[in-house]
Amino acid sequence: MTRLASIAAALLALATPALAESHATGDAAKGEKEFRKCKSCHQIATDDETFVKGGRTGPNLHGVIGRQAASTDFRYGNDLAAAGAAGLVWDTTNLAEYAEDPRAFLRAYLDDSSAKSKMTFKMRKNSQDVAAFLATFSDAPAMEDTARDAQASE
Repeated sequence: MTRLASIAAALLALATPALAESHATGDAAKGEKEFRKCKSCHQIATDDETFVKGGRTGPNLHGVIGRQAASTDFRYGNDLAAAGAAGLVWDTTNLAEYAEDPRAFLRAYLDDSSAKSKMTFKMRKNSQDVAAFLATFSDAPAMEDTARDAQASE
């Protein structure tokens, strides 16, 4: 019985990182459904093809994962532009955090208690799923924590 318990514990230990990773990366299929909340302001399109027809109040989110914040042809708020200039590159983790509370994210990233975001919507749930969905429209790998990985290598 002890041997069986040891084997079960070992298998659980091996499975836990995979389960955590799948949760952390989100579910793109669920994110596609959740993106309905976003498309009133955002579209996903290239010059040649529109994948999700949406509003133009917010920037086009095609290729957002792996892209420097505030680096496309759009009128971004000053604080998001400052975060981009400071090196913010969107990955699935930080984009999900931003979507949950844009103002709080920018305040923490810029270490500025007065930072603001033009995006007022807060995605309280399923932001990881939406980030995973957006990663399917990016040439960059949907790696998480790219900024943190870069800092760790310094």
